[in-house]
Amino acid sequence: MQLKKIDILNYRNIEDCELFFSPKINLFWGKNGMGKTNLLDAIYYLSFCKSHLNNIDSQLIRHNCDFFIIQGEYNFIDGTHTISCAVKQRRKKQFLYDKKEYERIADHIGKIPLVLVSPADTSLIIEGSDERRRFMDIIISQYDKEYLNSLITYNTALQSRNALLKHPNNQDETMLEVLDEQLCATAEPIFEARNEFITKFIPVFKEFYRRIANNNETVELSYISSLQTNRLKDKLLSSREKDKYLGYTTAGIHKDDLDMLLNGFALKRTGSQGQNKSYLVAMKLAQFIFLKNISGKTPILLLDDIFDKLDSERVERIIKEISDDNFGQIFITDTAREHIDKIIENNNKDFCLFAIEDGKVIK
Repeated sequence: MQLKKIDILNYRNIEDCELFFSPKINLFWGKNGMGKTNLLDAIYYLSFCKSHLNNIDSQLIRHNCDFFIIQGEYNFIDGTHTISCAVKQRRKKQFLYDKKEYERIADHIGKIPLVLVSPADTSLIIEGSDERRRFMDIIISQYDKEYLNSLITYNTALQSRNALLKHPNNQDETMLEVLDEQLCATAEPIFEARNEFITKFIPVFKEFYRRIANNNETVELSYISSLQTNRLKDKLLSSREKDKYLGYTTAGIHKDDLDMLLNGFALKRTGSQGQNKSYLVAMKLAQFIFLKNISGKTPILLLDDIFDKLDSERVERIIKEISDDNFGQIFITDTAREHIDKIIENNNKDFCLFAIEDGKVIK
């Protein structure tokens, strides 16, 4: 599967562009703030029906414009298909597959598997557990539709329960019990899917880190969930009074986390910038291989400014990894022309080189 062509109109700082891509390596070079990341974000949008940079669609529309349109032409095994989306101020978002609109936008997730490596990935280390759960959810939802449906149902029930808990004088015990049942029914398959995923994911991740770091550092990644020791039904019942007092649900798979360790210590406290970046790149490359193996589709790989804060040896090893035949179509941005030249120098594969300035793209 490859993105053959993209048309972008009024997306962030990109006014209007039509680009044809290499089926292998596509390189984008330019200074910071010129639009390289926005271009990758447009490609990301066509896979996930949302931006990686901003959850509010209307804020993605170019300044002084009323709408944006992104359209991609993809080569699949069974032929060429077109994915397009349009967002207009105060209108419902449209998402189309071969000009046919989806009944549920969620039905599109997984059709175009994609992995993004970006500077924002540091949130996996420094931010709260929400980010690490999101990492698992993005991966599993791309190959397991039941997981995505369970997640949507769980989050809806959780919002309803929290809304009920926020009104202490209007708490309906019967409704709380109904919502608890909904949470329990969907939490178990989510827990099982996350547990199965992380068990298979860890060995691939560790191997990538070993090859990137090329030293004796040891890394660990483990899944933490209260469902490993207790039934959610028991947890919800025992914490109900506390939940009423606090006004939100304190137990459930929405509290799950990933424990990230380097040499036996928390990565957040001990990792250098280079070690953290290596850890994150290893996680994302492992995500790529995991998705490829389980779905039978080769994901698109987006690498946004990934060589920043890495020494030259780690840069060399990452370039070597992504040059492997396991990887398909790749999009890479960088401000350093020497990194771009190094990638070209180390590859005998087809490539396209683009320069970006003020939202304008030149091949």
